[in-house]
Amino acid sequence: MSYAIYPAQVTESAADLWLADLLGPGYQALTLELGDDPDGESPIAATLVRREPRSDDPPATASVLYVHGLSDYFFQTDLADAFAARGYRFYALDLRKCGRSRRPGQTGHHITDLRRYDLELEWAMSRIAVDMPDAPVVAAAHSTGGLIIAWWAQRRRQRAVGTPLTGLVLNSPFLDLHGSALLRTVGTGALRGVAAAVPGRMVPLPPSSAYGDSIHLSRNGEWDYNLDFKPLGGFGVTFGFINAVRRAQADLHRGWDTGTTSLVLRSDASALGGDYRPEVDRADCVLDVHQIAQWAGCLGGRLTSIPIPGARHDVFLSQPDARATAYAELDEWLRFNESRLKPDPVIAP
Repeated sequence: MSYAIYPAQVTESAADLWLADLLGPGYQALTLELGDDPDGESPIAATLVRREPRSDDPPATASVLYVHGLSDYFFQTDLADAFAARGYRFYALDLRKCGRSRRPGQTGHHITDLRRYDLELEWAMSRIAVDMPDAPVVAAAHSTGGLIIAWWAQRRRQRAVGTPLTGLVLNSPFLDLHGSALLRTVGTGALRGVAAAVPGRMVPLPPSSAYGDSIHLSRNGEWDYNLDFKPLGGFGVTFGFINAVRRAQADLHRGWDTGTTSLVLRSDASALGGDYRPEVDRADCVLDVHQIAQWAGCLGGRLTSIPIPGARHDVFLSQPDARATAYAELDEWLRFNESRLKPDPVIAP
């Protein structure tokens, strides 16, 4: 497959394709048909969601493109409001076979090469440029989405085309596979063979709904969202998908240069495995936070890496105190990043 920039021309005439989004008033959605699936399932599509400006928003001077993680979709309206309060137009992308974009008969989140997401990512950037021509764009993402957009940013820097990204905000990015060293080495080699033979076969993993039980309103959390899009126990993952993730992680571990500044937020502790218990309300029960800290430096560029005490896997879905800390750190970093982009003042002789 060629990984060239998506060639479609997006113009103002596309504005009437925005429809009311499932989040209700204040949100609109735009769908892009992507055609045949390179991974052999039914025709695929991607969905761009935008938060409509409100009368009490400050004037927007930049934009943010948000990408969800595995077994996820965009529903975090508080995050959209936080960016809007800082002067950012907010957009979120539901990737192919995820959330709003998943079609009947498709395997949720199944893809065999993360670089294929370039198609919808570049389309999203083109559509954002219609609303905000020449404005800075920050990309933000959670978990697997963080790996996806960082690798994409690396390739965009190498190509030196398209609207440049002016920053990355990575919320618990999936930078390594937790488990034993044997699993991450010999196991990855075996995984590659299975993925080549039967990419759509499900990886036999023990079921766990600890994270979903921690955050969903019907269980122990405060967040209401579509359980068809984000099941409490997550979607099963395919060998092809995990192999695609491992390929991206291996490339990261050789060192990237995303060409921009990065903010990495994570919990200060992990509580992996098992069923729900109160401990997972104040820890990452999905990823090993030490691995996030270890590999964040491979992103290249100026990096700010911050552990958030008591945070969950999605730091912006943490309990109120940890969530407030995460938003404060985001706000401080955005101010720093904006000041970095301003031209130096001209001093009269």
